[in-house]
Amino acid sequence: MLQFCIRSFRFHFAQIARFQFRNFVRRTEPNSSVHINLLTLCFNAQSLRQTKEVHAICLLNGLLPHSVSLCASLILNYAKFQHPESFCTLFHQTVQNCRTAFLWNTLIRAHSIAGNGTLDGLETYNRMVRFGVQLDDHTFPFVLKICSDSLDICKGMEVHGVVFKLGFDSDVYVGNTLLMLYGNCGFLNDAKKVFDEMSERDVVSWNTVIGLLSVNGDYREARNYYFWMTLRSGIQPNLVSVISLLPISAGLEDEEMTRRIHCYIVKVGLDSLVTSCNALVDAYGKCGSVKASWQVFDEIIEKNEVSWNSIINGLAFKGHFRDALDVFRMMIDAGTKPNSVTISSILPVFVELECFKAGKEIHGFSMRMGTETDLFIANSLIDMYAKSGHSTEASSIFHNMDGRNIVSWNAMIANYVLNGVALEAIRFVILLQESGERPNAVTFTNVLPACARSGHLGPGKEIHAMGVRLGLTSDLFVTNALTDMYAKCGCFRSARNVFNTSHKDEVSYNILITGYSETNDCLESLNLFSEMRLLGKKPDVVSFMGVISACANLAAVKQVLSACSHGGLVERGWQYFSEMLAQHLEPTEVHYTCLVDLLGRAGFVEEAAELIRRLPIAPDSNIWGALLGACRIYGNVELGCKAAEQLFELKPQHCEYYILLANMHAETGRWDEVNRIRELMKSRGAKKSPGCSWVQIHDQLHAFVVDDRAEGFESGGLLAEFV
Repeated sequence: MLQFCIRSFRFHFAQIARFQFRNFVRRTEPNSSVHINLLTLCFNAQSLRQTKEVHAICLLNGLLPHSVSLCASLILNYAKFQHPESFCTLFHQTVQNCRTAFLWNTLIRAHSIAGNGTLDGLETYNRMVRFGVQLDDHTFPFVLKICSDSLDICKGMEVHGVVFKLGFDSDVYVGNTLLMLYGNCGFLNDAKKVFDEMSERDVVSWNTVIGLLSVNGDYREARNYYFWMTLRSGIQPNLVSVISLLPISAGLEDEEMTRRIHCYIVKVGLDSLVTSCNALVDAYGKCGSVKASWQVFDEIIEKNEVSWNSIINGLAFKGHFRDALDVFRMMIDAGTKPNSVTISSILPVFVELECFKAGKEIHGFSMRMGTETDLFIANSLIDMYAKSGHSTEASSIFHNMDGRNIVSWNAMIANYVLNGVALEAIRFVILLQESGERPNAVTFTNVLPACARSGHLGPGKEIHAMGVRLGLTSDLFVTNALTDMYAKCGCFRSARNVFNTSHKDEVSYNILITGYSETNDCLESLNLFSEMRLLGKKPDVVSFMGVISACANLAAVKQVLSACSHGGLVERGWQYFSEMLAQHLEPTEVHYTCLVDLLGRAGFVEEAAELIRRLPIAPDSNIWGALLGACRIYGNVELGCKAAEQLFELKPQHCEYYILLANMHAETGRWDEVNRIRELMKSRGAKKSPGCSWVQIHDQLHAFVVDDRAEGFESGGLLAEFV
């Protein structure tokens, strides 16, 4: 055994092992120095094999199973090298020699280290309680960490009750693990309550609560807690405090705050640490200070994967996609191997640059490296293929994944919505729940547009009810998606109910302003716009588009109801447009389309044509289409022909424009022109798209187009479902 130790251990290990072997041969009683040397050997063991060798020496010296400290050290070593059978056996051999909770606590900690703590670690705690072992202040941090890692909030709250009952809630270490438990499980208010009730706090307590607030996106409150720590508590921030503060300045996009933190880092000499430099690169990048981000990045002597990922993320975050791609190439040239974070960061860049070929090359690179099934990479690949219009490839990656999380499901739901497969997106929400996953706010904001697109309220109402049960209807993004869904399905009463009973932002108002602008109740759009401004919310380009469109539609309604002048509506629409320019909001083609539509529907067709001639941008098909529609209403064939000529050049295969012009000629009896346009339509291959209808049969939606046949049903089966 001695020779084996000499070969396996470093020289000073071999010296200790030789000493232990001599003790054994002489059959002398082991003394305290032997015990200390064996603890040193155990601490420095670098593998499972060396741990077993130390274990053997302990047995030869007769120190096991009597030495509780050696047993605890060996248990933790076996846990580190993922060998639960050995540390469980060792525990059972030694536990009778331990009169305190020390060895039990070590076993719980070992299960946590070995990664199988969810069941075995909690079962060890339960056995402690059953056997009457006296719990101490070291027991609870280990148990609560297991609950936190496994997100077992129910067991965690049960343990919290025991903590309170036994009076350990005043212990700062126990309090810190309670903070992590509630924070990791998403119970942020409970975490803050625990923090507020702590009688003693250390720097870890402050770092934990600041980090939790930052991770959950509550950057302003996180910053307030940091100021509270430094100005009132008297506790000095450490490296962790500073590093956790940088994501806050990045989240707030506060460049001044980032510069102050940078100065502090330089002042205390932390600027040589790659960890702090990486955080600075990320913060400057997300604040939009690309120059400062590059400067810090260039000063890093030994760049690691995180350094490269930080600069790539920062550039991509601010829309500098080509620069991000250049840095990615530099990373490859520098010999740094991209990891899952790098690949998941660069794939959205390829989507934005429409470099689908490069995205496929990254997919191939992942396959060669054997990382295709990595959760982060697979999710990013699904997103990339979905946004590139390749739904089948995205679906293939999803179905070949070894494991999926909620992000995977949300990416697939978004894939189907983006690529127009609304029914499949709705079906995937059901499959998600059947798989055991819990839908989150992103799930609802992804699937509700699919419900709106299907135009059927049934699935939308079911998803709304699901959101109520899961407590997600207080989320602003979810309520906005619900309002939008109801509005697009024409159910404005339900849309208004959601709107009235939830928090509102500019998007909330824009949804209803644009929604009402497309109905006969356009006046409500103008009222909501006024209410929005009275409440101090700043209208944006979408708001102005909605109210100008509402004026146009209101003019059309009045044109049907009476022959009164529509000059007031036109003037109001121009007033909104002028206000938008005064706020330095750049008009888009959509706004000019709304103006042309407003003038045209109010009967000012010549004025609409003059506006198009004076536009600072090249008119698109929507602008010419609005003019053609107005010419159709007021019978201005000559101007309609000019608009149609432009449309035939811009969209030669768009059949609606041909049909609209042909109908204008038919109304004036110009049948030769009608036949000419029909022949032109045929020669250019312009075909009318078949209409599509959705039919609900029990709890399923079926899509049908013209001349579609119901396949896969038994004779009379489909009819039987209707009755």
